[in-house]
Amino acid sequence: MKVLIADDVLFMRKLLSNQLTKFGYEVIEAENGEDAVRKCIREQPDLVFMDVVMPKMDGITATRLIKDEIKGKIIICSVISDKNKVVEAIKAGASDYIVKPVNDKRLMETINKFTCTQEE
Repeated sequence: MKVLIADDVLFMRKLLSNQLTKFGYEVIEAENGEDAVRKCIREQPDLVFMDVVMPKMDGITATRLIKDEIKGKIIICSVISDKNKVVEAIKAGASDYIVKPVNDKRLMETINKFTCTQEE
């Protein structure tokens, strides 16, 4: 399974990338919303973990642009836990919203929720 991580903070990208790689997933990284849109359209990931606050283009805008361009699910992964942001992300096309940092258990629960849905 191919997973794209979009986050402007290198440390957060690497942390999530290491978790996913450990579980055997192919990981693609994007450093901002514009980069995420380009890579999503080109790479067609099965899952996207999208930060909210990024330079050049925020994660909500990027989600709106790619939601109909890829078959994969978009999961907002942010330190922002504001209820209004969660609602805005879901309305933009995100399938889920998780607060980082994400532990291994929560990460796998999220992935399993969407990989089971894709197989049915």
